[in-house]
Amino acid sequence: MDLQLLSRVDDELDSSEVAALCFLSRDVLNRKSLEKVKDGRDLFLRLKEKSLLEDHQFLSQLLKVIGRVDLLLLLETDSRQPEQPANTQTDASPILSQYRVMLYEVSEDVTMECLTKMKFLLTGKLPRGRLDPCNTALEVLCEMERQGLLTEDRLDELQSILEQCDTQLAFKVWKHIEARLSMQGSSVQQFSSYQTHDPPLSLQTLSISETSPIREPGPIMSLSSDALAEPQTRPDQQMDSYLMTSNPRGTCFIINNNHFKSTSKLYDRPGTEKDESALKNVFTSLGFLVKVRHDLTKAIMLREVEELGRQTHVNADALVVCVLSHGEKGCVFGTDGEEVPIRSLTFPFTSARCHSLAGKPKLFFIQACQGKWYQQGALLPPIPQEEKGCYEADAGTIESVPSDADFLIGMATVEEHKSFRNTMQGSIYIQELCKQLRWGADSGEDILSVLTRVNREVSRGVYGIWKQMPEPKYTLTKKLFLSYL
Repeated sequence: MDLQLLSRVDDELDSSEVAALCFLSRDVLNRKSLEKVKDGRDLFLRLKEKSLLEDHQFLSQLLKVIGRVDLLLLLETDSRQPEQPANTQTDASPILSQYRVMLYEVSEDVTMECLTKMKFLLTGKLPRGRLDPCNTALEVLCEMERQGLLTEDRLDELQSILEQCDTQLAFKVWKHIEARLSMQGSSVQQFSSYQTHDPPLSLQTLSISETSPIREPGPIMSLSSDALAEPQTRPDQQMDSYLMTSNPRGTCFIINNNHFKSTSKLYDRPGTEKDESALKNVFTSLGFLVKVRHDLTKAIMLREVEELGRQTHVNADALVVCVLSHGEKGCVFGTDGEEVPIRSLTFPFTSARCHSLAGKPKLFFIQACQGKWYQQGALLPPIPQEEKGCYEADAGTIESVPSDADFLIGMATVEEHKSFRNTMQGSIYIQELCKQLRWGADSGEDILSVLTRVNREVSRGVYGIWKQMPEPKYTLTKKLFLSYL
């Protein structure tokens, strides 16, 4: 790659982008070499000296990560690019590590408020003379690496700090840890360095999870661990129940996103007001203090759940959160069309974050799809829209299951499929849920029996020509009975 082409690329880069490229190159260039870089030309020369620019692959990776795909057109005009077989990697074209890419993506979402808090939390852990001059998150991350507080095998300090600044960013770090250890086939012991803060999903409690390994039939192996040494509950012993004696039982917080901004390119959700009304009525009768918020953007949704998580729930027996909105894979949408990860909504209520809810049931009911597919079913006679309304799909995927004990996630549908909402009568899942919650309160059934009946009744229906199958996911450790006051 000739210097003239590299000079043209550098002309298009600003100082922050050069700093980002330097950060992403820290795995292939030594620190002292990078400290001498003043502009893109300096960086490219050092990469060229290391034979890292013999072809376009490494530079293309760098430009893609920082979002300068437009500059790739300049590289494509270089007809002297050596041909490489598909899916090959040479020493001259290393692949950027997911660790460094993740750190860069985190830094891009750090606000000035979050940056100030990060620097405050690092006081005493980093030399003040090195910390104070840091004006960007990338500079802070570089200093953490310099002092050994941040490496690919040590992300616990960063995760702990971000938990106190921005739960979404903390979740991004946690997802990287989980993915990396999953790829390595790590044992429980390999997670030990992260357990001082918010341990990964698979270790905090046994739960229904897509990532749980499937064991082949065979003899039961005994695990030697102090954590498992206490006597286990015998099958014939009666299971304990959650205490439900407070008045009110706790808070039921409903987020109902109906009207979406035109810039979001999302349709309004007629019929959702019926779901809101049904949820308010049933949880009020079950003794909960119901609070409803309408048409929230991403930022306000996150702010609301953070504030609710910071409140004391000492006198509460439980928490209920209901989210009615459009969504996509792993998230729901704010009315501005921005994605809100489900884990961001549940994270503020984990035991580590909300001590007053530790050991108490936390119930989340999500009305959204889990994918783009329709479930097949028998064709019924058409339903007159002017009388019964029509069925619409709330597109979205909810994949994240909280790992702390005592959570329950009521999903409107199984993965990869849509859920339905009648534009006049409300959603199939929420309406059946409210009906069965009342039935369960009358008959004294526990919540899992109630949700099993929801599964049965919803799965029996045919919506237009399609089917729907709800799916509860839970980490409850006791039986839960919701009864009238």
